[in-house]
Amino acid sequence: MRAQIAAGRLAGDGLIDASAAADVLDRADAEGIETVRMVFADAHGILRGKTLTRRALVGAFSSGLRAPSTLLLKDISHRTVFPIWSDTGDAPMTGASDLLLVPRPETFAPLPHAPHSAMMLCRVLRTDGAEIPFETPTILQRAVDRLADKGMRAVMGLEVEFQVFELVDAARDHADATMPPRPPLTRGVNQGWQYLTETRYDAAEPLLDKLRRAAEAMGLPVLSVEIEMGPSQFEFTFEAADPMTTADRAVLFRTLVKEICAREGYLASFMAKPRLENAVANGWHIHQSVTDLAGRNLFTPEQDGALTGTASAWISGLLAHARASCIATTPTVNGYKRFTPFQLAPARVGWGWDNRGAMLRALVVSGDAASRVENRVADSTANPYLALAFQILSGLHGITSELQAPLPLVNPYDETAGALPQTLGAAIEAFETSSMYRAALGLETQGYLSRLKRAEWERYLATVSEWEQAEYFTAF
Repeated sequence: MRAQIAAGRLAGDGLIDASAAADVLDRADAEGIETVRMVFADAHGILRGKTLTRRALVGAFSSGLRAPSTLLLKDISHRTVFPIWSDTGDAPMTGASDLLLVPRPETFAPLPHAPHSAMMLCRVLRTDGAEIPFETPTILQRAVDRLADKGMRAVMGLEVEFQVFELVDAARDHADATMPPRPPLTRGVNQGWQYLTETRYDAAEPLLDKLRRAAEAMGLPVLSVEIEMGPSQFEFTFEAADPMTTADRAVLFRTLVKEICAREGYLASFMAKPRLENAVANGWHIHQSVTDLAGRNLFTPEQDGALTGTASAWISGLLAHARASCIATTPTVNGYKRFTPFQLAPARVGWGWDNRGAMLRALVVSGDAASRVENRVADSTANPYLALAFQILSGLHGITSELQAPLPLVNPYDETAGALPQTLGAAIEAFETSSMYRAALGLETQGYLSRLKRAEWERYLATVSEWEQAEYFTAF
């Protein structure tokens, strides 16, 4: 088998480490793995893929496997939103052609909730082996490479909020199978509003233990498990790592939580602001710092505690491109309902010293090697590859342009500070007109991301809301 993999196309083209792939086969045999879920993150950070039996792994490691290219062309409702049958060149991929999935052996992990099965992340390439510039892990890797070319590395921390509900009605009637489907009916697993209280944690511990142990078994290094602000809301934090590792952990954790909760009779949701009574918004706070190639944190201030030049420039870049970045950090119509004052979520473009209302919270202390900036604008629906890439590209632009951060906000909701976009439509417009992102991503990628999100925005605008029905149905 080792010889077959080494002689295969993927190894020959330098797309896979044949020895690492063979080690996966040995491990699968030793651990009784029957099936492997070969998955990749689509444009929205949702894992898709195929499940292979053990006997099919050698072929996958030798030649890769194929999947329809339309999997990169769908909106959240799973509609293909590009004209794949058109000959006008309006689609980045036509004819429902194939993609090439290349396994990443280093991501192989048995699934604690399905012991006979394992999961492996895959790279997504064109069938000739060429990169796809708008595939989101590729976008992130290119951003990481650009930063490395300047002699720097980014370190990112994962802190994610979500809710878990009991299912009352799973919405499985045939009439519910629409695109998107009718949401299930749920109720809470606790009453909530007891932030970080011990008794709430103890009551939720059986479920939280299942999630924590499963995450750790898959190599996701959990640091804390917390009772969050709202009813049925929780937060997990993880060790900081390089951007690609952190993004991989984010998509794996989100999938793991949803799958385990479903098996236990619950529904886990990472939706930014669920339309449920008393539900609290879910944020994804992106902790970030920059080191030199030797690992020295360039955000750690001197004895005076002032921002370093690198930290100041990075913050300035994040602020300068905050509105355009929202297409990545706040990628849904719903996410903009979270930008409300005095709710521990940002509403204005600005930064502050250890201020949880500010978009950027500077956590920098003299002599502290963990000094960092926390961007609180993102929510838990973000595609982590895209969100982290946009942090790097924005921060790097601040550094290369030698920008300096403005004065910090004392009141993070000060109306004299620039506002974050109030709608997805406004965020799309800011992104479409961003010359920095056009230059950094390329016109094709900018157009691809814009079209995906415009499809969602236009469907929203065309939908008659409950507000409209109540406002106008009997009035006229």
